Amino acid sequence: MNSRISKGYWIWGQFDANTTDLINSLYQEINNKLNGPNFDIHLTISGPFNYDEEKQKETFKVMAWNILHGGNDIENGQQNVVKIIREINPDIILMVETYGSGPYISNELDYNFHLIASEDTALNDKSVNLSVFSKFPFGERIDTDFPFFLGGTEIIVHGTKMNFFSNWFHYLPWNNEPEKMGKTSEELLEWEKTEHRYKMIQKVLPYFKKYGSQSDSIPIIVGGDMNSPSHLDWNKKTKKIHNDLVVPWYATKIFEDLGFSDSFREKNQNPLKKPGITWDNKTRNDSHRIDYIFYKGEGIKAIESESYMTFFNEPLKINDKEILYPSDHGIVVTKFKIR
Repeated sequence: MNSRISKGYWIWGQFDANTTDLINSLYQEINNKLNGPNFDIHLTISGPFNYDEEKQKETFKVMAWNILHGGNDIENGQQNVVKIIREINPDIILMVETYGSGPYISNELDYNFHLIASEDTALNDKSVNLSVFSKFPFGERIDTDFPFFLGGTEIIVHGTKMNFFSNWFHYLPWNNEPEKMGKTSEELLEWEKTEHRYKMIQKVLPYFKKYGSQSDSIPIIVGGDMNSPSHLDWNKKTKKIHNDLVVPWYATKIFEDLGFSDSFREKNQNPLKKPGITWDNKTRNDSHRIDYIFYKGEGIKAIESESYMTFFNEPLKINDKEILYPSDHGIVVTKFKIR
């Protein structure tokens, strides 16, 4: 006989009043007849249960993380990057600021590794920003004209082709507390367009439109460091913490306009209770959610999403372990289900 205990079932129910009275009556009668130690009322359910393990396999976990200068700004930084990834155990990583650390990380963790650069670029090139790691096989490359801030690859996830992009948008213009700049919402949106980030988005927007339009047949997931607050965190429900401002920040609103979903905010809908901060500073008021995983496609659905954050070179507590944190950005992790 093959026996394996790997899954648990917890069943809760409530009986109506008549059934409850009947059960209590039987309970008293049986205990009286047994004339021995009382037994508690309980329900026994026997199997077999049709647990579809193949269905469970149709989930996958995506992680987006800016590791800061390849993880090299603290002692044993690359090793700590590896330790943190091992504890989170994602299937796919959309990485920013790779800067030569990719081969070490992928070799230590046994991931496939795709560097977002021209095909003849050395995998340990310290000038390359973006990369993708995957436990699943890669398909076709997705090259862009702007590999420093957008690029990707097909990944065959449980036999399903999907398009994955890692991206980075410039931090300028930036203000630690934009609600205190003395500007209206409209003026903040104009200010947002004044420097690099808006111009970068215009350059890569055609790629989001192109691959987003194909998402019903090939789902698309975009993750990375957008260096911008989210319009979903600056809405009517949160305006009391933003000087009464509601700001539809362009860098994230454009994804919503194209039909993408912000996976973290979709699964954690109250920004006041679950802010999901991925950028913070101990010496000033500068707390924001600026790292994201967006997705689009009828074939996939976000089912869980969480973030991890601590200050640079301080312990990150994860799975009862403490690991010195090598980055200044938090981590976003979303679990998806193939529908």
